[in-house]
Amino acid sequence: MQAVILAAGEGKRMLPLTLNLPKPLLPVAGTPILERIIDALPSEITELIIVVGYKADLIQNYFGDLYKGRLITYVMQQEQKGTYHALLQVKEQLGERLYGRFLLLNADDLHGSHALSEATQNPLALIVAEHEDPTKFGIVLKNEDGTLKDVIEKPEVFDGAAEGEIGLVSTGAMVLDEKIFKYEVKPATNGEFYLPEALRQLAAEYPVQLVEQKEWVPIGYPEDLEKAEESLGVE
Repeated sequence: MQAVILAAGEGKRMLPLTLNLPKPLLPVAGTPILERIIDALPSEITELIIVVGYKADLIQNYFGDLYKGRLITYVMQQEQKGTYHALLQVKEQLGERLYGRFLLLNADDLHGSHALSEATQNPLALIVAEHEDPTKFGIVLKNEDGTLKDVIEKPEVFDGAAEGEIGLVSTGAMVLDEKIFKYEVKPATNGEFYLPEALRQLAAEYPVQLVEQKEWVPIGYPEDLEKAEESLGVE
């Protein structure tokens, strides 16, 4: 099974730390974020496809074409135009090699290995987590059978109590297959193309199992690096 890791962004919110390093290579307790992400992947993942862009050469030089027994293919996203656009670059570059299930992750979130492994046991899955400020992420609504009902992308205001889902958000990690490419995704107001719109259409046709992640550390700002180290028990 392949894992597709989105690592092309400029990491503007992490400035000035990303002036000389791409965000995925910023260290958490001495180890780059992306290395920790890869090390947490389950044994089912035998090949990595990393979408790169900003300072791509540093990522490629660090991991090479083979990392701890896993082959790595790099796909360039020339313009950072959103997560769905990034995923489309993989389809265009690799074609039918990708067809079949794959695990998709962002290169700036730490994940516990158990939930990742559990997700790979499902045909389609979205890894979710509880968060104290769900409006920063894609808020997830679920069906009674535990599958995905809807994703509300970063709403300014959300009445979670009315919907029965308080603080459940998408971590951006999911198990997908070739069906994700059949949907038309319209650009957001900023001109970028985002995965939640395609995921919403996918969930309307096929069951997407929700898998809760207890060990998720999103890293968006410099202070989050310290939080990540605390989560690892580093003082």
